[in-house]
Amino acid sequence: MTVHDRPRVVIVGAGFGGLWAARTLAASPVEVLLVDRNNYHTFLPLLYQIAAAELETEEIAYPTRSILRKLPNVHFLMADVKRVDLVARRVEGDGVVIPYDFLILALGSTSHFFGVPGAAQYAFPLRTLEQGIALRNHILSSCERVVHEPEADKRRRMLTFVIVGGGPTGVEFAGALAELIRGPLVKDYPLPDFQEVQVILLEAVDSLLPGLPERLRRYTLTRLRKMGVEVRLEARVSQVTALAVHLQDGTVIPTDTVVWTAGVRGDPAAKAWGLPTTQGGQVAVLHTLQVPNYPEVYIVGDLAYIEGGERPLPMVAPVAIQQGVRAARNIRRQLAGQDPLPFRYRDRGTMVTIGRNAAVSHLGGWACTGFLAWVLWLSVHLFNLIGFRNRLFVLINWAWDYFFFERAARLILPLGTARGSESVQSVSSKSGALQT
Repeated sequence: MTVHDRPRVVIVGAGFGGLWAARTLAASPVEVLLVDRNNYHTFLPLLYQIAAAELETEEIAYPTRSILRKLPNVHFLMADVKRVDLVARRVEGDGVVIPYDFLILALGSTSHFFGVPGAAQYAFPLRTLEQGIALRNHILSSCERVVHEPEADKRRRMLTFVIVGGGPTGVEFAGALAELIRGPLVKDYPLPDFQEVQVILLEAVDSLLPGLPERLRRYTLTRLRKMGVEVRLEARVSQVTALAVHLQDGTVIPTDTVVWTAGVRGDPAAKAWGLPTTQGGQVAVLHTLQVPNYPEVYIVGDLAYIEGGERPLPMVAPVAIQQGVRAARNIRRQLAGQDPLPFRYRDRGTMVTIGRNAAVSHLGGWACTGFLAWVLWLSVHLFNLIGFRNRLFVLINWAWDYFFFERAARLILPLGTARGSESVQSVSSKSGALQT
């Protein structure tokens, strides 16, 4: 794509926003170049199941080139974007310079530690495939070390798992981790210590899943506690160290494992490139998703902050998908000499799974819990996975776990650790729970 006689649209990020923008521009009178540092699209709503040993990485990732194969005017470049020159209209990275006529930035987000001392260094974020595998490695390695640890205090610390953040990702991972430990791992490690495992979920406000109806929040709290998860509300973290979590009320929880799901912020690359960012790292865009003073540049997904809105849009996959489609359609309107249209989000609802036969669902004002909500959650997530093979293997693993109480992915892989190394992955808009 060194020479082009049609307008070129460059999309940075092959996540939900970028991918759906590319699909929408297929067959349009433009040349589309999708750029990403990885050669795959990740279905991030199921990332926590990688860390909980329920799925393998290849079951939630799909090759980007295979997705784009049938789109003749859409091309892919694997490159790590280092700089965007808004004035010269070019993208730079990995020794390449890519000029553009239109630009869509779908960089996604990274973990937000809210300035908590030690959190970035010692907590495990859960935003990328690498981090999911690293967390699984750490959990399984802790269980292996317990077997030959002679000191009782150290064993208890190794078997205490603290999750910070009671949003969808925190709730889903807490439930999955409790089932993993009290199911397959108890059978793998038949030691008295495993009866003392603690899974602790910390939430800074007075309820889990803020924004959902009260009935669903109460159900979630009750269900997690029945599963053996210790839920502590209004528990604000003041410091994270290598051996403990410190709360503002003076409580100290000895632990080797702190999983951080408390928040996300826009990719910091945007600020480095001179884009107007908010305190949360998002780019303040017009209602049309365009960057002020740069009508050819669009921001979609977790990175986009629409000024003047009644409330910030959630940083979830459906928002990114709808924004990617709107940005692509607005580019087509600009090419046709028409004004871009403002973005309006259609919120179809929220679904969060808690564990076996348990979930909460709030769709179109209709709320349900338990087995029905769980089946809906399974169906929606399976349907939205890209690739028949991925759907098949995810379904097989879910069925194996459901009928035999086993987790097929209990492997410690040679990846090293992501502890204290938050990966800035400009690939996709991220979400803890898929909304429908």
